[in-house]
Amino acid sequence: MNTAGGTADPVEEYAATLAGALYGPARDKARLVEEVRDGLAETVTAYADEGMPRDEAARQAVLEFGSPAEIAPSCQRELAVAQARHTARAVGLAAPFLIACWYLLWSANPGQDWLLPRAAQQLAVHLAGVAGAAALLAAAMTAATGTLARRLPTPHRLPLAVAWAGTTASVAMAVAALALTVAALLATNWPLIALAGSLAAVSHAVVAASARACRQCARSTA
Repeated sequence: MNTAGGTADPVEEYAATLAGALYGPARDKARLVEEVRDGLAETVTAYADEGMPRDEAARQAVLEFGSPAEIAPSCQRELAVAQARHTARAVGLAAPFLIACWYLLWSANPGQDWLLPRAAQQLAVHLAGVAGAAALLAAAMTAATGTLARRLPTPHRLPLAVAWAGTTASVAMAVAALALTVAALLATNWPLIALAGSLAAVSHAVVAASARACRQCARSTA
């Protein structure tokens, strides 16, 4: 947007610069930038009501607010926590699929171990352990960035911890998808196992993408 004199609006330039410097969930990022834009617009209006030319009022408001580089770190920390919550929820929702994979691998074709190698069953046990740990971590991380955050400061390294927990869970889901694919080729009840493998693959894609975004947010905060 341009001012009456045809020059770029300092408020819009400020908002655009800030948006380009931030990483995080699109909705939360847009909300933060909009809050900053509204704050600047209110300051500009206040100066303009006092008789200051609007162009000068906009420049003064931006000067008082601080440069985008100065306020970006605090905004980025907020976005990192928001992304950590997204990732923790993704892990918490996807963990039951790992448990389901364990159950299917363990119970497929009972009494016919030669069709389903014992190694696959042992792998399923480990995947179930990862699922249980991921679910507990997701619950703790959601609480730490939600209810507890209202009373206690969010640990500085929590987003990075959530990112790597999500990465670990996504790797386990990828392994589960591969194991279920192999099991489906060997088992007689292959349609059900193949369906579980597909769900594990989709869960891996969702959690991996969220964990990758969380790592990026954590690095930007650091």
